[in-house]
Amino acid sequence: MIRGSNGVAFGPDGRLYVAQFVAGQITALEVTGGDVEVVVAPGGPIEAPDDLAFGPDGSMYVTDLVPGRVWRRTAAGAVDLVAEGLRNPNGIAVAGDRLFVNEMVPGGRLLELFTDGRAPRVMADGLAMGNAMQIGPDGHLYYPHMITGEVHRIGLDGGSPQVYLENVHEPVAVRFDRAGTLFILSRDAGGTLTQVTERDRFSWPTGVCGMDNAVFDDENRMLVSSYATGGIAEINPEGRNRLLVRGGLTGPYGLAVDSIGGVHAADHYGFAHSNGFELSTFVHGIAADDNGRHVTSQFGRVRTMDETGTYRTRANLDEPFGITVDAAGALVIAEAGAGRVVAVELDDTLSVLADGLDRPMDVAFDDDGRCYVSDAGRGAVYRLDPVLDPTFDAPAPVVVAEGLDRPEGLAVAAGRLFVAEAGRGRVLSVDLTTGALSVEADGLWDGSVPRTAGNVASEGLPGVPRTFAGLATAGAELLVAAEGSILRLEIR
Repeated sequence: MIRGSNGVAFGPDGRLYVAQFVAGQITALEVTGGDVEVVVAPGGPIEAPDDLAFGPDGSMYVTDLVPGRVWRRTAAGAVDLVAEGLRNPNGIAVAGDRLFVNEMVPGGRLLELFTDGRAPRVMADGLAMGNAMQIGPDGHLYYPHMITGEVHRIGLDGGSPQVYLENVHEPVAVRFDRAGTLFILSRDAGGTLTQVTERDRFSWPTGVCGMDNAVFDDENRMLVSSYATGGIAEINPEGRNRLLVRGGLTGPYGLAVDSIGGVHAADHYGFAHSNGFELSTFVHGIAADDNGRHVTSQFGRVRTMDETGTYRTRANLDEPFGITVDAAGALVIAEAGAGRVVAVELDDTLSVLADGLDRPMDVAFDDDGRCYVSDAGRGAVYRLDPVLDPTFDAPAPVVVAEGLDRPEGLAVAAGRLFVAEAGRGRVLSVDLTTGALSVEADGLWDGSVPRTAGNVASEGLPGVPRTFAGLATAGAELLVAAEGSILRLEIR
């Protein structure tokens, strides 16, 4: 399984190297046998690898998106810094001993970088979010403008960039096959692929949702990555796609079960559900009721999507994570950045249910309407007793469990409160009558510290998502958001 596949390139050993931005790692795939090896693990200097390319000496150059760096990893495995202080460096290309990188921001730059410490050379600016690029048969560097739907090109020795193609649907990558034919990948839900000839262009849906990058092997087969659904697929114009290695969910993060038993997972780039994957904007928390799906996003927005697919913004908060719906239909949200729990009423008025917390992550109600909140910063789970008299302040939160390591997701079933203790990789339960604490499952996550590099730069720009292990109940089962999967545990 490869979660969230981004940049791809064949290495000198013949393996396909895959940058995984969200997972924070680089994986090598044996294309013929399917063997997968993590060659750059999380926790090292490379934090958010998005694209990569190989130099003639076998060195691998990597764009580290959110920290704004570019690295070189030698064939022996040594890593050194090539450049820093860039703004979301993404697309990368190598021509001989020359290295080129573009920035995925509005008004970004196309740069030539130097490994001897010289300052970068600005070849072009004003890019409308650059991305995967390649040097064409004519010696020009071709790159997309994601926002404006254009493909530009520029000579390697400079000059004015030229608009090569206009009206391209959501271009994310520019690639030439072994015969020199130009292909443009789109990042849409249908996986639109455009082939450009001297006389015309042809577009068709590949079915690969959220394509990110591509490479052609020695037999001119096109291998495609997906930032949304992961994995590597071989595609061709006849539509005979073949999955080389399966993908996985990016997170997943929040989980919800609707009134008819349908499972929904908030998965950063969209929603995973029984009917497939639906692109959205960096969603992390999710709840579902008869009024639709309610989500929190990494940008701080709380939104409701009705049955027609129309979104309505309900609130803008400081790092909202877990979300649920109370008996009156109000949205109740753990606002981690502000250290509080808030309610958004049906008319979108906002009230504070609890304040002064450290890092609240999730909320859940029991059958008696009592609200519980997990606090990852304090390692505790609290009960929020209702305010019986509006003229008085809310009662202080009551400790339900403490001494935990990053408690995150919550769910209630069978008289017990289930807690995802992310720091120790296990699920606990608290008997709501006796207060007894039990371990329900262990070894579910590796317990690593959440990656927090940069988080979110600004609206519309990606950040490394903070981890959030969500829980939900479905009948007699507990659903657990694990690494790339949803696990089902029997509630005994």
